[in-house]
Amino acid sequence: MAVRHPPTRIYAVVISLIILLIYFHSNFLSTVDLPYNLINDIDNSTLGFEKIFVVGLPSRTDRRDGMFLQAALSNMKVEFIDGVYGKDIPDKAIPTMSDHERMNDASLGSWRAHMNAIQEVVRRNLTSALILEDDTDWDVRLKQQLKDFALSTQALTQPLHGSVGFADTTYPVPSADSPKAVPEIPFHNLPSTEDPNISPYGDNWDLLWTGHCGMHFPFEDDPLIPKGRVIHRDDETVAQKQYLWTFNIPFTLKEKYPEHTRAVHHVQEGVCSLGYAVSQKGARKLLQEIGLKDLTDGFDILLRFFCEGSKGRQRHNCLTVQPALFHHHRAAGALSASSDIGDHGAGFRDSSSTDMVRWSVRLNADVLLEGGTNIIDQYPDTSEVKSK
Repeated sequence: MAVRHPPTRIYAVVISLIILLIYFHSNFLSTVDLPYNLINDIDNSTLGFEKIFVVGLPSRTDRRDGMFLQAALSNMKVEFIDGVYGKDIPDKAIPTMSDHERMNDASLGSWRAHMNAIQEVVRRNLTSALILEDDTDWDVRLKQQLKDFALSTQALTQPLHGSVGFADTTYPVPSADSPKAVPEIPFHNLPSTEDPNISPYGDNWDLLWTGHCGMHFPFEDDPLIPKGRVIHRDDETVAQKQYLWTFNIPFTLKEKYPEHTRAVHHVQEGVCSLGYAVSQKGARKLLQEIGLKDLTDGFDILLRFFCEGSKGRQRHNCLTVQPALFHHHRAAGALSASSDIGDHGAGFRDSSSTDMVRWSVRLNADVLLEGGTNIIDQYPDTSEVKSK
């Protein structure tokens, strides 16, 4: 005759087995190193860099208020690096390797302030830092934009998975055997590359020029700069062409590609230093190439020389994005307050705007402060309504 166990004993056995399974499962997982994607670091308060520095004069408290507010609304943490008045820089502190006149004080002050930020990266031995000027603005969707940018820079500079080659066949330097056609990589069909170990933006970059007033695609006849580009079509964060502008003519992105296209590529003739990131090795090279060599031009032009390997500088690994991700914010008020470098006249600006940023953090501050979601698009498509 079969023995019938009391239900309580069966329940006890089942519960004991469940406890053992949970114990084994949790202890087994604790001994396994689960893979971590560095792209997730872009969600942190420093956007995947170790620090974010903002360069600006202490006297411009209006700009500091704005930048701290924008950062808070974006869950970002920033530190200010004090700007410098050019008149306070003695001649003996200005690197001079040729016979030329002293630069104007505004340009000198800008150069020194940026060099102080770069010097801080080296002094603290930071792995990387994003450096912004104090009149920049960005999109509410910045972190997603930077993730797309990081995937693109990885595609251009990380080795192909299981290989020593690269998706951009002209990287790291074009050769006589490089294809004549520009290597164009669709963002929605990126190659499989080795995962980076240091930065979500890749392991082999010196400078990421993410805020500018204009940038060319690499020139076909430049023997030093890789030609590859990642093309992101249908990027809804890019304004229509009618709202895009540049100092660099021709504006190839606008002329050759469809609406709402963003491109990532190596630097060629960048203008304005609104925002850029440096790695530790890049910061050290910048101290050598821009801090200690002949000071002949404004800081942004010196960055161009640094990236392209011109005017007595070595070429360095610099990547960029166009349209840029950081742009000028132009606050309402006296035009004379628009810049501490150039003269913008004596007029008055009736309303605030930010160049080419659709969902501006600064212009949506009132909405964001109230926890709202009715974000204002300052550059809507002609067939769209003003709010999203």
